[in-house]
Amino acid sequence: MLLSQLLHVHGIDSVVLERKTKDYVLGRIRAGVLEQVFVDLMAQAGVADRLHAEGFEHNGTLIAYEDDSFRVDFRAQTGTPVVVYGQTEVTRDLYAAREAAGGNLIFNTEDVAIHGAETDAPYVTFTVDGQEQRIDADFVAGCDGFHGISRQTIPLNIRREYEKIYPFGWLGILSETPPVHHELIYASSARGFALCSMRNENLSRYYIQCSLSDSPEDWTDAAFWTELKRRIPAQFADSLVTGPSVEKSIAPLRSFVTEPMRWGRLFLCGDAAHIVPPTGAKGLNTAASDVHYLLNALRDYYENGSDQGIDAYSQNALARIWKAERFSWWFTSLLHRFPYQSEFDLKMQRAEIDFLRSNDAAQKAMAENYVGLPY
Repeated sequence: MLLSQLLHVHGIDSVVLERKTKDYVLGRIRAGVLEQVFVDLMAQAGVADRLHAEGFEHNGTLIAYEDDSFRVDFRAQTGTPVVVYGQTEVTRDLYAAREAAGGNLIFNTEDVAIHGAETDAPYVTFTVDGQEQRIDADFVAGCDGFHGISRQTIPLNIRREYEKIYPFGWLGILSETPPVHHELIYASSARGFALCSMRNENLSRYYIQCSLSDSPEDWTDAAFWTELKRRIPAQFADSLVTGPSVEKSIAPLRSFVTEPMRWGRLFLCGDAAHIVPPTGAKGLNTAASDVHYLLNALRDYYENGSDQGIDAYSQNALARIWKAERFSWWFTSLLHRFPYQSEFDLKMQRAEIDFLRSNDAAQKAMAENYVGLPY
């Protein structure tokens, strides 16, 4: 949706195929910590007015270990905040903009297949309401997620995949309660990781590390709140406002990258090409960085008749992706409990947190990565 809107701004036509309905997409609960470069892309797309009006600037974050905590000041370290604005709201704004511009959005598509990606005349076939349709295009952008068909279209002898599966998940709940703190709290404890996040002043999002064998039904709301309080410092546990969950789910954690991100005239964007653990909120932001590189590549092609941008797309996108993967892997390793950790490993983990607390250069490096590396 973001790529389509940006292409429209620059006079380039596109068609968006959605597997589900608009209501289904807007009903999904997703993260919403936006890097400044993402906010800038939204402004470039002409859809940042509500984001600026309703988004919450966060100038830092709290890191907690057992009952102790310290703050990493993003504004002081980088001059840049992050903005909390839900991914659902981002999508809502983009739908409104594409519809207002008469954008070609096709919902409930099935049996999607990409043909001729390695040629100069790719096309996509799909069915809607049992009727087969075909779109001929100059290029195909595979923005269809980890389980989509775009990555699978690239032959196995061309693509190489790198993956790390983490031995735990995140149990998350959404509650219509005020957040426990005006900034995010990333907490490490002997009982496991916890995150206190928010969507707005009356909507909070909380997570706790859980077993991969757990299911949301295993956790009552009361059990979740009790466990969360055990994992965050007492000053926050004592002021935590609890309430019924309006959404509860478990997300497994993985790091994943496929290379290359381009095959002929097919380009992979976002989760189709890479996954990060949610620690550090890089998933949506890495998808946006792909959009940035692909937009510039396509503009170079249409405006200057040059293949240079599309030829360099995969290399340019992956250079930033691997840095985001490194940060998400590091931040996840810093704060979670792993089943195979020795006493030495735990001491090293604590020393790393203490170093982050006491070292300005370490905080600057973390802040630079958290607010988003430049494109």
